[in-house]
Amino acid sequence: MQAIGTPVSASDNKKEEDTGALSSSSSDASGLKSSSLSSSSSTTTRQSSIPPDWEENPDLSISSFKQLPSSTFGYNQHMIINDEFKEALRQILWQFRAPIRYAFAYGSGVFPQTASGSKSPSTVHPHPSTAISSMQGSQGKMIDFIFGVSYTQHWHSLNLQQHRDHYSAIGSLGSSLVSRVQDKYGAGVYFNPYVTVNGVLIKYGVVNLDTLCRDLSEWDTLYLAGRLHKPVKILRDDPRVRLANQINLISAVRTALLLLPSDFTEQELYGTIAGLSYLGDPRMALPAENQNKVANIVKYQLPNFRRLYAPLIENLPNVAFHDSRCNNSDWIDDPDTNATLAQDMDPKKRGNMVRRLPRSFRSKLYYRYQSKFQIPQKEFDKMLEESNDQDPTRVKKQQGSAFDQRVAGDAPEGLTKEVKRAIKSTVQWASATQSLKGILTTGVARSVRYVREKIAKYREGRRRERENGVKNKGEEKSSSEAPKSDETS
Repeated sequence: MQAIGTPVSASDNKKEEDTGALSSSSSDASGLKSSSLSSSSSTTTRQSSIPPDWEENPDLSISSFKQLPSSTFGYNQHMIINDEFKEALRQILWQFRAPIRYAFAYGSGVFPQTASGSKSPSTVHPHPSTAISSMQGSQGKMIDFIFGVSYTQHWHSLNLQQHRDHYSAIGSLGSSLVSRVQDKYGAGVYFNPYVTVNGVLIKYGVVNLDTLCRDLSEWDTLYLAGRLHKPVKILRDDPRVRLANQINLISAVRTALLLLPSDFTEQELYGTIAGLSYLGDPRMALPAENQNKVANIVKYQLPNFRRLYAPLIENLPNVAFHDSRCNNSDWIDDPDTNATLAQDMDPKKRGNMVRRLPRSFRSKLYYRYQSKFQIPQKEFDKMLEESNDQDPTRVKKQQGSAFDQRVAGDAPEGLTKEVKRAIKSTVQWASATQSLKGILTTGVARSVRYVREKIAKYREGRRRERENGVKNKGEEKSSSEAPKSDETS
């Protein structure tokens, strides 16, 4: 494999798909198959082992999968989907001559967020493959992709030559301007929605690998890191991104634990994680997004969330599964099991979690507590200097300081409030500017279509919510009116 900084040609795309293909018979192997996730009542054994000290000094400049902490590191990120559907998604990537170093498909077009509907064909895709038609049925939806690239301008230059029709009018101004718009504004992503590739309607976002890895490891915007908090299908992998995303995922677990009580369920944990990046998203405050989106994602993708996070949970010393159902060998794939977990609320251990939060996000949380605790600026600056872990020449164990423990020991409602405010301040600006940038990069017609579809999803969500409310009330009424047995007879 070539280093990140080395130009690649389109012919290297096949190599990238196979290099780093997981060292099992299938590149989908996550190391988390049912047989490898049988567990005791409080722990989950897994095929892949995560070195306990892998976070202490992660090297995000790696260029080979052999440089990862272990041979099975990050297998949890690879979701298992239908082979024919996976191949159909990969064939879409092959229609781009510009080199794609990392790619994943995500969203409801890949992972259903509603109950399965009719298998009759959908009219969304002009000429979909049998695999895509079979998977989506009558609920056919546009399929979303993210493409990670090494050189933004070079990539758009090649793609404009091949797919000029994918771009709005801004494309006529050349790849230099397109790349500047991508890298300088919003979250560093350039989207081309409502384009047809291989007979399938898709939306793809282009991001520089440096931007992607920075957001995953530091949470400077949570725009792409938040998307990868949910199950996605990685179609082309990269060692640096895999390492950065593992940091992202374990950071999501820690942040959720700070927001949760001592005992909670899987759905509460995964729902908290999935909802992090929506906290400051302006779309959630407008009638342009299904308000039940997070609950639906978790409800219909519970086994995939389990595959993604169960190995990481086991690697944390202060949280564990506490549920006898985890003794069942097939519990990992059981969508009806909502296992319970428990975490240690000791401020010292929770202070270690605060200390290990992503750097950019942690700084925002620190500043919020500087104000809350009224710490003088000089004392605060000294504290930040002592907690600096950016020195690459030494391994510094990330133990929580007295300040971290004080933050973690705040009253639950106070800690929740400050953590959520820090998340909102991270998400709001990037999400808002990215949405505004979308009008320019997408074009007026496609933007209007996008908003209309979002509003339709919002209304559909409200309709289902009302129907479920009526259904639940009816069930309660029937239960209350049911004749009781004669206890005196």
